[in-house]
Amino acid sequence: MARSLALALTAAASLALAAVAAAPAASGVPPRPGAGADGGAGRAVADRALVYKATAKYQVHANGVAAGYKPDKYCVVDKAGGTGALGYPHFNHAYDNSLDPAKPAALYYEDDGRGGKRLVGVQWLVYDRDQKLTTDEDRPTLFGVPFKGPKPGNFPGQPVHYALQLWLWKDNPGGLFQTFNPAVTCLPGTTRP
Repeated sequence: MARSLALALTAAASLALAAVAAAPAASGVPPRPGAGADGGAGRAVADRALVYKATAKYQVHANGVAAGYKPDKYCVVDKAGGTGALGYPHFNHAYDNSLDPAKPAALYYEDDGRGGKRLVGVQWLVYDRDQKLTTDEDRPTLFGVPFKGPKPGNFPGQPVHYALQLWLWKDNPGGLFQTFNPAVTCLPGTTRP
């Protein structure tokens, strides 16, 4: 059933996003100067469609793990006093520095209420070239959105980096690209001590 649901979600999302992506081209209006051949917005929508298609199979938690996304045993909350959480990050460090919409470096899962995990979002992570928190000339963008950072490493050995979250599989009342999602919660006893 989970596989059928993932396939249905993928098909629906792909069709909807493909229709939106095709609209600028079908309108006959040339792209704005400097926006590239796809008009900028069309490219962003098409790239989001790629993310849906590439990550739909990870709705089944075991598929994400089998694809090399290593689960963190702790659920991550906003410890800076904000609200919300990331959920359980699953990193595939082979995709660190990826700007490929189909290859996010992390998947975020939350508890599904039935003892399993539900995919809620994804993240791209790009290392800062000069490893200085005070410079940002190499800030990447994806979907027309600049990455947040540079940020210090979150654990020993992680380089200074930029990050971009996309709440693709669960609505984020704070915004599609916000770091934490107030609609994601961590169960008691699941956060890092």
